[in-house]
Amino acid sequence: MNTVINAVKFKADPKLEQFVNDKVSKLTKMVDNATKCEVTLKVDKPESDNNKIAEISIALPGQTLFNSKQADTFEQAVLDCVDTMKVQIEKYKERYK
Repeated sequence: MNTVINAVKFKADPKLEQFVNDKVSKLTKMVDNATKCEVTLKVDKPESDNNKIAEISIALPGQTLFNSKQADTFEQAVLDCVDTMKVQIEKYKERYK
């Protein structure tokens, strides 16, 4: 499964893209039947604090898991999303055993 990274209104640094791919690949290993993973990075009000938003969407048979987190850096927002998404994946696995 491939991961699509969308950076809204900015060009994502290759290091940031690699970081996102590394973290999200751990999620995709947890579910072998995922069909698509999409990560969206965007900035909400550039002049304010806590303005980086990361959204992760994983398409699974019968359901799409989605999570959005906001933090001071994209890295922290992605980490928060991944942590919450792990919980959602575990619940999905229990429900669809």
